[in-house]
Amino acid sequence: MFNIVQSIQSPTGDTVLGTLYLRSNLESKYNEVSTTAVIFVTASLIAAVISIIVALLVSRSITQPIGEMREQAIRIAKGDYSRKVAIHGKDELGQLAETFNQLGERIEETQEAMESERNRLDSVLSHMTDGVVATDRRGKVITINEMAMSLLNVTNEEAIGQSILTLLEIDEEYTLRKLLENPEDMLLERPSNDSTGTNLILRIDFSMIRRESGFISGLVAVMHDVTEQEKNEQERREFVSNVSHELRTPLTSMRSYIEALSEGAWKDPEIAPNFLKVTLDETDRMIRMINDLLSLSRMDSGNSQLQLEYINFNEMVNFVLDRFDMMVTNESKKYLIRREFTKRELWVEVDTDKMIQVIDNIMNNAIKYSPDGGIITVKLMETHNNIVLSINDQGLGIPKKDLTKIFDRFYRVDKARARQQGGTGLGLAISREVIKAHGGAIWAESRENRGSTFYIMLPYEPYEEDWWV
Repeated sequence: MFNIVQSIQSPTGDTVLGTLYLRSNLESKYNEVSTTAVIFVTASLIAAVISIIVALLVSRSITQPIGEMREQAIRIAKGDYSRKVAIHGKDELGQLAETFNQLGERIEETQEAMESERNRLDSVLSHMTDGVVATDRRGKVITINEMAMSLLNVTNEEAIGQSILTLLEIDEEYTLRKLLENPEDMLLERPSNDSTGTNLILRIDFSMIRRESGFISGLVAVMHDVTEQEKNEQERREFVSNVSHELRTPLTSMRSYIEALSEGAWKDPEIAPNFLKVTLDETDRMIRMINDLLSLSRMDSGNSQLQLEYINFNEMVNFVLDRFDMMVTNESKKYLIRREFTKRELWVEVDTDKMIQVIDNIMNNAIKYSPDGGIITVKLMETHNNIVLSINDQGLGIPKKDLTKIFDRFYRVDKARARQQGGTGLGLAISREVIKAHGGAIWAESRENRGSTFYIMLPYEPYEEDWWV
């Protein structure tokens, strides 16, 4: 309860007129105030909760697209372009998400294009017949194709990261700066990785990798196997040299004898015939050489056609040997030809004239290099789908180092003796080409001071009697 007592005075304030007593019950008012306070606090809490919920919703609507874009960026960095960022609206975040998706598509297209170009480049490098090596700006190998690995006899793991100077084994003569300043081609000789033991000759062309700014970012070396070209060039030079030498020798001799004749030797009845004979012999020698060269030229160009016919090979060989038997009486050197032929008649399809020329060449050599009174053994036998003709002499033999070269043009084991006996050095080369054109093979076996044996093998199919009926 609330009580108030107040005196009532006159207007002048001098006299007390009475007393005012006021009594009030405030409990209900306190209850009203308490109720109002509770309502206010409750409303505030509800407003705060609503504000937090709204703030969370607004924050989530902002952070969720950003989080999704972050996750998509991580997936793109890992190469996954399959998913897209969800677009939740057309506001700025929606536009950003749409732009992000377009960016992902562009990156995917670019990546696919780069991968396609890389695969195309790898395919080109793999199928190139030339070796390719690419380096970075420090000269370290970053790319090498299959052909380069084969030519250099290295593996991909051994080559990648290695200095190109070390890889090519030129680090003692060259520096990387020298290659960059003067990237000219060079010839290198490297051991072959096959069983032949021959060396490979590689021509290497260098070129720099430049950016648009001119900065040198690496070096490319392209390797060409020029072993065969160098071999052919060397053979060509040797061939020209040999032809020049072989023609110069008889021409010089002829000039000397003709000069002597022109200076009066023709008047001497004893000297003149000898000088003329030497001149004619040298002329015949040059004609034989030129004819042999023409024959080889026609064979090389494919213009020499074989005139094939079925013949009895036994009779043809006997025909050739009979002529050499007849020559024994006219030769100062005596020799005996022993024949060991199969009893079966061997019918083969050959060019008779060319085959006789081959046998003549080998028989002439056998007679030339056999000792006086020597025995030349000629065997004719039949093997599986082949016939083999062998001619053995008892001559000086051929050194092992020369055995693989005797079928080369102008090659002679004993050059002085061969020229003295009138050989051109082309007989065995022509024989090899003729036998090759017949689909056969020719080779020799020899031991020094024990004689030599030449073998001719030709394809052979036995014919049936009813073929000719």
